[in-house]
Amino acid sequence: MQPDGSAQAADAATAAGGRTRTAVIDCDVHSKIPNDVLLRYLPARWSDYFRDYGYRWPNEIAYFSTRPRGGGAARTDAFPPSGAPPGGDPEFTRLQLLDEWDLELAVVNPIDQLILSNVPGELAARICSAVNDWTLDAFIRFDPRFVGSLLVPYDDAALSLVELERLAGTPGFVQVLVNSRTRDPLGNRRYWPIYEAAEALGLPVASHVGGTGGHTMTGAGWPSYYFEDHVGFSQAHQAQVISLVCEGVFERFPGLRFVVQESGLAWLAPLMWRLDRSWKQLRSEVPHLDRLPSEVIREHIWFTTQPIEEPERPEQFGQFLEQLDMNDHLLFSSDYPHWDFDAPDSAIPHSVPKPVRDAIMAGNARALYGLPEPGAKA
Repeated sequence: MQPDGSAQAADAATAAGGRTRTAVIDCDVHSKIPNDVLLRYLPARWSDYFRDYGYRWPNEIAYFSTRPRGGGAARTDAFPPSGAPPGGDPEFTRLQLLDEWDLELAVVNPIDQLILSNVPGELAARICSAVNDWTLDAFIRFDPRFVGSLLVPYDDAALSLVELERLAGTPGFVQVLVNSRTRDPLGNRRYWPIYEAAEALGLPVASHVGGTGGHTMTGAGWPSYYFEDHVGFSQAHQAQVISLVCEGVFERFPGLRFVVQESGLAWLAPLMWRLDRSWKQLRSEVPHLDRLPSEVIREHIWFTTQPIEEPERPEQFGQFLEQLDMNDHLLFSSDYPHWDFDAPDSAIPHSVPKPVRDAIMAGNARALYGLPEPGAKA
């Protein structure tokens, strides 16, 4: 989203050298472990397997080699000189993202989570351990401005608990990461042990778009074009939000915080309206849900901004924020290094009041993840 002229003038008065002075915490930055590095982190049994068989990719347009930009839909300038895949070179990410935009912090979400539903369960668990160890070594310990998301083999709760126990309390990890497309809707009891552990550890659970879980992107079958696949991301997350609310996950785990990543925002207000209306008519079926679904969503679920909707009439952006009534639950994200990257200085319209913009750009993330204020002693 491009700022208007007055916003550009304001930016010019507060920025220098391409850097913004506004505090920014980027809540969706992608990493990708290079295959040769992954082999070094895997046990011999599974490094041999991976070397011989590799990943299993579903037959879906998003995974074809023709996906725009290659390298996981990356920006053309995001391929590191080192030869690592986009997001695979922490030093390059630091230069191109942290330093270029003067970020306070960046939450690293490994793109490797996309394949976890498509490989044998134990291999999925080993990949999670390998990627988590690499995230700790390559990003978190490399620059304190990087914090990480913990991968778990989410479709197997027992194996997920092993990984959470292994890394419980490790500084630098701020949330547990799962896909948006799982074998069952995320409200299903098979995932409850993960939520119980996350609640006990004080970690939010984040669901990022991607994966398959054996299901199509749409509710009507396989799409023909990448365009359809890309636009259809939000469909899975709408179903996941409905499932979490209707299954009573937040009644069972009242301290659980949930983050929906990379699915936009404009669909949420109409979904809450529909849920509230249906609850008034069908609440006898879900007696555990003892208040309006919209109240549950507004209390327990956060949303990242990218890819944020950009209405042609700027005033409509403020209107949909008003309808959402969730300004304290919105988190800025750039989606680096993907081609639809949102720059920190133009992602949120400058017509949005400064206190709201400041909260979205950094304040809400500090509150959600328990992060210190800039300059505060650890």
